[in-house]
Amino acid sequence: MESSTVTCPHCGQRNRVPAGGAGKPRCGKCRQWLPWITSASDGDFAEVVESASVPVLVDLWATWCGPCRMVSPALEQLAAERAGTLKLVKVDVDTAPGLSQRFEVRAVPTLLLMDHGRVLARQSGAAPVAALRSWVDSALAG
Repeated sequence: MESSTVTCPHCGQRNRVPAGGAGKPRCGKCRQWLPWITSASDGDFAEVVESASVPVLVDLWATWCGPCRMVSPALEQLAAERAGTLKLVKVDVDTAPGLSQRFEVRAVPTLLLMDHGRVLARQSGAAPVAALRSWVDSALAG
């Protein structure tokens, strides 16, 4: 499991953000919430996603998939908007066959909204950020 480096959108400070673990990432300088965007695979999915302290938006995608590349900026924008309340985890289906099978992925991108290992909502295909925001809000409210 890796950590990533994120630039704080508020003050510009670069911060190391762990892929998994409890808590939520904050900027070391200004203490604002940081967007939590990471990746997971068959081996670390439980630690990265199922033990997260906030709901997780799982993006099951593939490098060769055009719609996956189109929706990625919208997902990252949503993660930035929901810093401190939502985690975005990207899973490459070609390198995570176990997860593809577990979640019965038939098309990419497939998006899952999960909370403590439980799937709250599922959606296939690319969508604009407004539709994704509405989908996430509806799933979390229900």
